Amino acid sequence: MSLADRINAARSSAAPGQPQHSADGGAATGDAAARPRRSLPTVGRPADPFVTVKASVHQALLDSLGPRLYDPRMEQAELEQQVRQTLQAVLELEETPLSATDRTRIAQEVADEILGHGPLEPFLRDADVTEIMVNGPDQIYVERAGKIYETGGRFTSDAHLRRTIDKIVGRVGRRVDEASPMVDARLPDGSRVNAVIPPIALDGSLLTIRKFAPDPFTADDLVTFGTISRTVRDVLEACVRGRLNIIISGGTGSGKTTTLNVMSSFIPDDERIVTIEDAAELQLQQQHVLRMEARPANIEGRGQVAIRDLVRNALRMRPDRIVVGEVRDGAALDMLQAMNTGHDGSITTVHSNSPRDSLSRLETMVLMAGVDLPMRAIREQVASAVDLIVHQQRLKDGTRRVVQISEVVGMEGEVITLQDLFSFDFHAGMDEHGRFRGSLRATGLRPRFVERLSDVGIQLPPQLFAIAPRGAV
Repeated sequence: MSLADRINAARSSAAPGQPQHSADGGAATGDAAARPRRSLPTVGRPADPFVTVKASVHQALLDSLGPRLYDPRMEQAELEQQVRQTLQAVLELEETPLSATDRTRIAQEVADEILGHGPLEPFLRDADVTEIMVNGPDQIYVERAGKIYETGGRFTSDAHLRRTIDKIVGRVGRRVDEASPMVDARLPDGSRVNAVIPPIALDGSLLTIRKFAPDPFTADDLVTFGTISRTVRDVLEACVRGRLNIIISGGTGSGKTTTLNVMSSFIPDDERIVTIEDAAELQLQQQHVLRMEARPANIEGRGQVAIRDLVRNALRMRPDRIVVGEVRDGAALDMLQAMNTGHDGSITTVHSNSPRDSLSRLETMVLMAGVDLPMRAIREQVASAVDLIVHQQRLKDGTRRVVQISEVVGMEGEVITLQDLFSFDFHAGMDEHGRFRGSLRATGLRPRFVERLSDVGIQLPPQLFAIAPRGAV
């Protein structure tokens, strides 16, 4: 019997009402909606034995406090006190025998649900957790020290996860529904939130939270972490104070925003700074800071305020510095024009694989602005506007390192020329714990901006750019 005959025989013998399958295992109905939904594995995750108790305590708490839970006039501290007092009273009336440990756990989890973000609260409180990734209601992963670990946390259902997402995005005036199934938002502490819900997310709602430290990292912290060296810290501080235009490049999760925060801290306190972001994340400590945030379109498709609109508006606000959280579209053209029209000292970030790729990305994004410019004119704008590119990576050992610092020298024919000032020494290898031994080392090239900084009274000793002995930082 041929292969086709065997397939047809298998189809004809299928039980009535059962879906028939093609030779490659796919459903033969032609209807994607008829395919069974892939369920996430739950092996090794026992059901919560107190789910019924928590539900009854939760409901009793809602019945007891009622509208006071949503009273905007009530301070958060007062609300927390009332919730915890009522929780203890409700638990005293609970007939199910509970140990002191179980009572404490139930009280904490119900309080987290009412006052916070449910199963996510323990990870939000954990200072070692830098990222929280929710892959549907049954899977919660966290990142610690650059490595991803699965946790035992879970939501009771996708509806429970959706309520948590709605609570987060509602606080910052955003919405997420079938008409707009993706959203970027932030938590009160500035942590970045991204949510995707069905029908875009096929296996349940997805939530990603990138946490930020309550106290912003300083330049000395980055030196301690190994992200930069002491020499590079001094050079970057001089470049910021000397009003060079700087691009911080790197991949997702490489630490660009943290480095942007640190470099922004070098801006003098007497300057007027305008920050522009998709979702507000920057934590500048200067006094004269004006923060603007982009806004998506409303349900009618109107009211969108894009990064590009904010960059243009910032030029009318008498800024000394413009700091853009990330350039990812036609706003690149307006940013380059701002850098080329007297707004020196601007800083922004770009997603890219290398400093050279950053320039290519800028060219592509300028074309996205819809302006018909020849490629040479775009490259001349880039070469004239950008002075320094700081490239960062998250390495295989989980650490985030600045691996390359390149100066934009100018144009040679049709090509923008770069010279590397510092590069990471990957040849040093790895230690017994799998961590890279290398550090950021000078290439020996003297940057051209040294004279420019000298003109404004900032002196950079030549030895900063000399090739240091191996092991020196």
